[in-house]
Amino acid sequence: MSKKLVGACLFGQSGGPTAVINASAAGAFLEALKHEEITGIYGAEHGVRGILNDRLFDIRQEDLHELELLKNTPSSALGSVRHKLKPFNVDESEYIRILEVFQKYNIRYFFYNGGNDSMDTCNKISKYLQSQNYECRIIGIPKTIDNDLFGTDHCPGFGSAAKYVATSLMELYLDTHVYDTGIVLIVEVMGRNAGWLTAASTLGAPQGFGPDLIYLPEIPFDVDDFIEDVKNVAARKNNKVIAVISEGIKDQSGKYISEYLVSLKRDSFGHAQLGGTATVLAGIVADKFKIKVRPIEYSLLQRCSAHIASKTDIEEAFNVGAFAVKQAIQGETDKMVAIIRDYQADTYKVSYQLVDVAGSANLEKHVPIEWIKPDRSGMTQEFYDYVMPLIQGEANQPKENSLPRFAHLKKIYAKK
Repeated sequence: MSKKLVGACLFGQSGGPTAVINASAAGAFLEALKHEEITGIYGAEHGVRGILNDRLFDIRQEDLHELELLKNTPSSALGSVRHKLKPFNVDESEYIRILEVFQKYNIRYFFYNGGNDSMDTCNKISKYLQSQNYECRIIGIPKTIDNDLFGTDHCPGFGSAAKYVATSLMELYLDTHVYDTGIVLIVEVMGRNAGWLTAASTLGAPQGFGPDLIYLPEIPFDVDDFIEDVKNVAARKNNKVIAVISEGIKDQSGKYISEYLVSLKRDSFGHAQLGGTATVLAGIVADKFKIKVRPIEYSLLQRCSAHIASKTDIEEAFNVGAFAVKQAIQGETDKMVAIIRDYQADTYKVSYQLVDVAGSANLEKHVPIEWIKPDRSGMTQEFYDYVMPLIQGEANQPKENSLPRFAHLKKIYAKK
């Protein structure tokens, strides 16, 4: 065991929120309260930007019951951010400011909850503080509904989003078969370069309530092939077609299909801001066929639907937060928590381990091509075996007047 490090801990959230991201915050905060080495517990308002602006919440002033309620509260309770740090050998100014704030509050433990870019932030800050001989143990806590974070079997947030996508698609299936008239339903699901969430729309297929066609960004998208696919399904199924597409589908040249309609803006990480792909394709289908076409974009709903969260997902999100704190206390740093699945076990079983955070920074994990059926009609059994354990269990969300009881944090700013 390494030497005892006494000081405060800081937790921040970054990137797109999930239905269970605050469960990781709860895990980290409640675990931190158990350790005498940790002299203060802070939450960064809007992630790294809150650090730069010296806007930290004093978590020790929060009610314990409210911290417990974070387990079932969606979105980012502390506020999230999309802010990419430049390498410190290019621009050191923000790193100097981060170090000033860390020194001010004697931050010796830093936990950052996010996806690929957030792990990059962890790695950069860790390396900079090491270069300044400032001891601070830094561990990344994974989250993303896209499930594309490299180094972990799956990501907290994905299971709940997958459950929402699958359930709502099953409900849409029934709704689109109410009338005896035709309809082409085009459902757009989040996923920039990885189609895990889009693929989850097929989970109801074994019960007979899955999509007819799915399109993942792992395979180049061809508009002419799409039109032909729709035509064939319509002829076979009395003009009723359900197609699910990823927001990130691109043609052979690498152009996003949503770019066919508009020039894409970019977020502060430099990523194209997607969305509207279903609308683009709906317009093309409407021009080709005399059938009613309805585009549906799940948008924010798929990442904040805590009412249908997976119990498994909630528990794992909480556990990765707590595990990060325990490992930092033991002396670990410059790591990310990874969920490791035991594929040899008779039932679903996972453990938690640390991997180098640099190995997960800016790398993406894609859906294996062999799991995607060549005719775009669905996924193979390997995909179902992978995903089904992740959506199991009910959230048992606390209620008041039959409505969700979310956490109410005081958010009192730290003073030093």
